[in-house]
Amino acid sequence: MGQSLGCIQVDQSRVAVKEHFGKYSAVLEPGCHCLPWWFGYRLAGELSVRVQQLDVRCETKTKDNVFVTVVASIQYRALAEKAADAFYKLSNTKGQIQAYVFDVIRASVPKLDLDSAFEQKNKIAKAVEEELEKAMSAYGFEIVQTLIVDIEPDNHVKRAMNEINAAAARMRVAANEKAEAEKILQIKRAEGEAESKYLSGLGIARQRQAIVDGLRDSVLAFSESVIGTTAKDVMDMVLVTQYFDTMKEIGATSKSSAVFIPHGPGTVKDIASQIREGLLQADSVRH
Repeated sequence: MGQSLGCIQVDQSRVAVKEHFGKYSAVLEPGCHCLPWWFGYRLAGELSVRVQQLDVRCETKTKDNVFVTVVASIQYRALAEKAADAFYKLSNTKGQIQAYVFDVIRASVPKLDLDSAFEQKNKIAKAVEEELEKAMSAYGFEIVQTLIVDIEPDNHVKRAMNEINAAAARMRVAANEKAEAEKILQIKRAEGEAESKYLSGLGIARQRQAIVDGLRDSVLAFSESVIGTTAKDVMDMVLVTQYFDTMKEIGATSKSSAVFIPHGPGTVKDIASQIREGLLQADSVRH
């Protein structure tokens, strides 16, 4: 009814393009406008100046030959002051934006390997935004924001990556368990060795103590039985006897190794003195 009377209404966040006999005349702002059709004026169309979003899916491959699908989200809007350019210069705005996005992504992603592509999403988005801003400003559009919302590798690649990560996780757990087991084994081995050395030392100490006690008892018994002998005489006789027993065992062994011991009357006396002094020192330390 309004148009038949030459009046039109332009809603908020929209602009209308007015033509006069098919030629662009003016851009109508939101509100009510008089459009006398009988004088050749007509409404060519309307254009939204709201921010719109376009999701673009682009398939490409990375530097390491992994096929990925890059999902870019483009937020754009038509500029009211350039509404004539936005209305007349482009017949397919979304198709034009999509073409530029494809061009930039397929030029950027193949320079990066898969891990770098995930790490440099912002860099890719910045390159897309700069190219779109430069191209679309000539058509009356403003690029508000460009986001790379997802990078999806091929399903086979994702499955392989998940298997690799799972295997690595299992190997880490197995390595930790193995290291813990080896740690416990080494601790137990060290504890066993320490206990063995302690018991061995205790046995040697008791053996030496028994030897010293036996010698002492023998010396005292011999001194009491044979009148005129001293403890030193008995000790020398015992040591010389043990010395000759040792020489006998060395000579009777079947092994080919040789042991060279200085031998002679004076040497026997020196050996007896050394053994006696050692035993006396051990006995003094014990007491």
